[in-house]
Amino acid sequence: MREEILAYKRERILEEAVKLFYERGFTGTTLDDIAAELGVTKPFIYTHFRSKVELLAALCKPTIEMSLAAVEDAAAKGGTPTERLYRAVVDFTRVVLSRQSNIAIYFREEKSLAPEALAEINALRRKFDHVLTGLLEEGAAAGEFELEDAGLTSLAIGGMISWAYTWHRPSGRLKLDELCAKMANTALRMVGARQHARTTAVV
Repeated sequence: MREEILAYKRERILEEAVKLFYERGFTGTTLDDIAAELGVTKPFIYTHFRSKVELLAALCKPTIEMSLAAVEDAAAKGGTPTERLYRAVVDFTRVVLSRQSNIAIYFREEKSLAPEALAEINALRRKFDHVLTGLLEEGAAAGEFELEDAGLTSLAIGGMISWAYTWHRPSGRLKLDELCAKMANTALRMVGARQHARTTAVV
């Protein structure tokens, strides 16, 4: 029970920090501001995070961890490379669109991260690119994809989806599942997938 309470308190701090960092910026927000929103004192935050910079890393790192997990899980499952790429893009897009504020904060405030935190995040991003590139290379070797440069295509797909945080609106014309599916089909067209029609049943 104690661990659950601690986890809940930590999550509440993160929720308020995301809101304030997104609205006011990292430098425009103090720990006192976050404490005030929570109705607690600043020492309460220090029991969970040693500094505002550590809090920033805790907001940024999980998103790339979740993105990496989405692509790794899809790549490791059964099915053709086309089917696995479709699933990878659907799940990755869902992560991005469910954590828009976190991603916006990361891109805006990357310069404020501690060097060790930034190094960890960059290592995760490189691993993400490596896994996605490997899946594209597998598809090309199987004759399912037509690629000139798997690494560059991987970066293009990752950038296309990551950038969705800037334009997606939950109240937009497409529901989340529809948008994820369309992004996945766009990615398949980018790689010249030969089994494109089969993937529509894999949502």
